[in-house]
This record gives sequence, structure tokens and C-alpha cells, in this order.
Amino acid sequence: MAEATYPDELRYHDEHDWARIEGDQATFGITWYAQDSLGEVVFYEPPEVGASVQKDSSYAEVESVKAVSDVIAPLSGEIMEVNAALAENPALINEDPYGKGWLVKLRLGDPSEQDTLLDARSYMATLSG
Repeated sequence: MAEATYPDELRYHDEHDWARIEGDQATFGITWYAQDSLGEVVFYEPPEVGASVQKDSSYAEVESVKAVSDVIAPLSGEIMEVNAALAENPALINEDPYGKGWLVKLRLGDPSEQDTLLDARSYMATLSG
């Protein structure tokens, strides 16, 4: 199980999702808190490559031993790649939520949206509230 961490280089959405922004592209995943709350992830249903996602809307589902949860997009854009490794091993989301457990990569539709995301310190403050 991964340790509780919130890398400083990522941006966070208050629905427990992260974005690694690189130019006009971003990688999304769920935070340590989210995977810990879910428990063991047993299934991941990704969006289709080419699909459009809207900030603050559901774009995928993760199913754990406890529940099925929508994954909320921290930013809008077009899906360019989904993490195929999760089809075989969805537990990567638990084991390495910021590395091998990433969910999708997309081209950003509106780069200014990233200004609405939280830094690691602000996100962690939402968890203790």
C-alpha cells in the first residue's frame, strides 16, 4: 500500500483527483486519500480515447470492494490515452496512485482552468476540515 503523500508538483481538485500538467497536456489520477477511502480497487472503467471530458464532471468509474465511485475531471479536455495496465491490474491505483496508477492523459481544452485547482498544501487542508 502506498504511503500518504501529496506531491508538490501536482495540482488537486477537491473531489480527490490530481492533475500533472505539462504544457497543453495533463495526466489525471486519484489522490492517496481517495484510494485509501475506496479500499482495494478491483475494476477501472476508463473513458474512450478521443472522448471529451468536462471539468467537475464524471469521466470514469473505479470499483472497489466497498463501492463504485465516479472519477471527477479536475480539468476539461480530450482523452489522448488511457492507462491500459489498469485493465489487468487495477490495484496499481492503490499501490502507486501518482505513478503507475495514473488513469488518463488528455489535451487541455482550457488551460486557464488550472488556476482553479489546489496546491498540495491547500488540498491537504481540505482533508483535515
